[in-house]
Amino acid sequence: MRRLVSFLVIAGLLVWGAGSAFAEESLLMSTVKELYGVPYKSAGTSKKGFDCSGFTRYVFQSLGVELPRSSAAQYGVGTKVSRKDLQPGDLVFFNTNGRSISHVGIYIGNNTFVHSASGKGIVNTKLTDPYYWSKRYVGAKRIAIPALQAEAKAASEKKAVQAASLPEPAAQPQAK
Repeated sequence: MRRLVSFLVIAGLLVWGAGSAFAEESLLMSTVKELYGVPYKSAGTSKKGFDCSGFTRYVFQSLGVELPRSSAAQYGVGTKVSRKDLQPGDLVFFNTNGRSISHVGIYIGNNTFVHSASGKGIVNTKLTDPYYWSKRYVGAKRIAIPALQAEAKAASEKKAVQAASLPEPAAQPQAK
């Protein structure tokens, strides 16, 4: 009996964990995913080509949020976020010209951001790149994106329901 109960508990935990491993792709990532490979284009704002702020503006607009056109102007909106508290959807800003904010990307988790890089187009890059991006990092801003907030709330509620539906371990008879 003890083995059966242990098996059921472990199987339940594995199924519950597998649910998160095969979870639906986030709205942010599905929006970004369709843009990988779009080329860099100076002053570009469409799927024919993006500059960095044109890309971030396009993604946020797709999620129902209007952003200013330039990276410097985008740095002026939202709430400042420390590097250790970054969440997917946060804008990350860089000084690539030696004078001011001149580049922006979207943090997607795991120390990675997606952006439109000159000569490369839409790509993922590590924030911790010691040779370029890490040295030029200025800061990050969080802008409320209602669609992502609703998605996060639904995911949180789904996890709570999954946890509540795990079988309770059966009481073990006491040895005499």
